[in-house]
Amino acid sequence: ISPVPPYSREQPIFTTRAHVFQIDPSTKKNWVPASKQAVTVSYFYDSTRNSYRIISVDGAKVIINSTITPNMTFTKTSQKFGQWADSRANTVFGLGFPSEQQLTKFAEKFQEVKEAAKLARDRSQEKIETSSNHSQESGRETPSSTRASSVNGTDDEKASHGGPAEAHLKSENDKLKIALAQSSSNVKKWETELQSLRESNARLSTALQESAASIEHWKKQFSACKEENDQLRSKIEELEEQCNEINKEKERNAQLSRRLQELETELQDKELELEELRKQGEIIPELMSECESVSEQLQAAEKKNKDLEEKVRTLRTEVEESKHRQTNLKTELKNFLDVLDGKIDELHDFRQGLSKLGVDN
Repeated sequence: ISPVPPYSREQPIFTTRAHVFQIDPSTKKNWVPASKQAVTVSYFYDSTRNSYRIISVDGAKVIINSTITPNMTFTKTSQKFGQWADSRANTVFGLGFPSEQQLTKFAEKFQEVKEAAKLARDRSQEKIETSSNHSQESGRETPSSTRASSVNGTDDEKASHGGPAEAHLKSENDKLKIALAQSSSNVKKWETELQSLRESNARLSTALQESAASIEHWKKQFSACKEENDQLRSKIEELEEQCNEINKEKERNAQLSRRLQELETELQDKELELEELRKQGEIIPELMSECESVSEQLQAAEKKNKDLEEKVRTLRTEVEESKHRQTNLKTELKNFLDVLDGKIDELHDFRQGLSKLGVDN
């Protein structure tokens, strides 16, 4: 069976879209996606063989090619997923639908096609049995008189012997003529669609070539712009470096200008100080005499200071002795208080003894 249906023999009778899965041949449990996205899934009828197939193609790859037999069963495993087993392909196919209605339509069409396949199989068996019966009857040995009578018999006898078979063959012939007419019309329709697809493909090829040429042109333009951009960036970087150097020079000049102003100000201050020193130099003799008197006063003050320091040392010695005496007095007072506490405790015990003695008496 060819994977792609020949349109002169097969025609689609139902088409939908779904995600296709196949059972993992190693585990027989997990589903493996057969398509990356939703693809077209169709029922095809072969008028010559009187058979039905489910076919799905993803690009140039055939992912479903399953001939429907009467013993197949389509099972709904969820609201949007269904599956069936194909013994000839030795696999299990699964379909995931966008909605529950599409799954229901596919299941109904599967049951309808399954019944049609069963009916076709029964008819083919009847034809085989009928042909075998006719061959057996024709092979029997009959008397010459009987053969002569059957050959030279009346029209009623001919009609009684050949009527049902001829009617059946006529009906089958009419069906074949109708199917052939439908196939011819379908062939014309598919040829028209194929021609339109070829023209569309030619237009797409031309557009693709033009797009490829424009892409190459724009790639060249982009490369040229990129090179120009790189050159401009390098120039901008050079100009930025030059600007930075200029800014640094300006900043150095500003610093030098500020330093020059500071030096001029300092020079003016020094000149003022020099003028002050000159004025002060004129009064140095007076200052010398004042210095001598101040020295005498300083010597007298130093002498007084030495006397005061001697007094201070004497006072510090007296203070240290006073602190020592206070410490001794505190110690003696503490010892006295301890002895006094002991005496008070003895008096207290003595009083309690007297009180007890008085009570006893």
